[in-house]
Amino acid sequence: MFHQLVSRNEDLQRLVEKGYAVAFDSNYLVVRDIPYLDSDGKLQIGAIVTKLEFIDQERVTQTDHQVFFAGSVPYGLDGKPILNLGGGPTQLALSEASKDVVVQRSFSNKPTTTGKFQDFFDKIESYVAIISGPAIELHKANPYTFRIVNEVGNDSVFKFHDTLTSRAEITDLSAKFKDDVIAIIGVGGTGAYVLDFLVKTPVSEIRAFDFDPFHVHNAFRSPGKLEQSELGKPKAEVYLSRYENFRTGLSVSRKLIDASSADDLDGVTFAFVCVDKGSSRAGVFDVLISKGIPFIDVGMGLRRRDGSLNGMLRTTYYSADNAAKLRDRGLADITDTPDDEYRTNIQIAELNALNACLAVVRFKQLRGFYFEDVPYYNLLFEIGDLKAVGESTFDEV
Repeated sequence: MFHQLVSRNEDLQRLVEKGYAVAFDSNYLVVRDIPYLDSDGKLQIGAIVTKLEFIDQERVTQTDHQVFFAGSVPYGLDGKPILNLGGGPTQLALSEASKDVVVQRSFSNKPTTTGKFQDFFDKIESYVAIISGPAIELHKANPYTFRIVNEVGNDSVFKFHDTLTSRAEITDLSAKFKDDVIAIIGVGGTGAYVLDFLVKTPVSEIRAFDFDPFHVHNAFRSPGKLEQSELGKPKAEVYLSRYENFRTGLSVSRKLIDASSADDLDGVTFAFVCVDKGSSRAGVFDVLISKGIPFIDVGMGLRRRDGSLNGMLRTTYYSADNAAKLRDRGLADITDTPDDEYRTNIQIAELNALNACLAVVRFKQLRGFYFEDVPYYNLLFEIGDLKAVGESTFDEV
């Protein structure tokens, strides 16, 4: 990654050639060996960190004029904090390979003439002049060490740089998913959106399962662009083709999951059950419960009422400890009724997507990515009044 970025970006190459200790961590540019003065006029060494925004896989640009700083407040020759640096105390999580760089604050110093820096070389030079100038004058300190820092290995599951995470400064939160192996059982209306959301989540592996072909009605209830050549192909083939260029660790299998599918779920840490047939759900529940895999089951019930559609979306979390007990409560249908073949299965794309959102948000709460105020195991969202009600304790069971 280091040589690739430096060779394709002239401003980064100029930083290296001048002698800055340049490195890259996740989607940040890290410049170590930055000298500065502390409040006692003693020489200290810090690091400048700034976000990289990827134009493509090899070219980068700036997001703004700000930087992060690993170090205490820099002082001038007059013994006072350097003026016009703005910003303030903050924290930023980098990878384990950059554990020596502990960000403590941000700086904001916009060029007065142009209002923005020309490139990364201009940006780093400007901040170094401000931060390191007093230390260079007093201690003859040198920020141009030509030091080579071991490159941070790219262990990302994504085939594109995850600049969304770095721009939002949530790298530490996204790391909560790194050990997860997710199974998505059924990629129909709701399952297709669950797959779409999880493909963009840095879980280690995703295994999706669906036996059915992709027909026109599926195109109206799935994310992404429709290619006419997809119609009639297995859903597994269609969705693998759509996402295999986005990330690694993805498999989509044309297979039914039932009580005999234990081997397919070896190593799975969490599952999403997105099937609409009770008998199919029963077999899936059996194998997940037998293997102790926690899972979320989704459901949707819509009906015509006064010339409009109304109904509810359901998101039910079955933990490894309570799954069998919760199954017996009957929140999800695990049998087929005689009228099923005459039933109009109404599903609408935005409701499929909302159901998938509720399920994925609940999963991310369980991992600590999102804040959880009440630990709901069952959540119902009413279409008519746009309200959600939930159950959180088993005292009610």
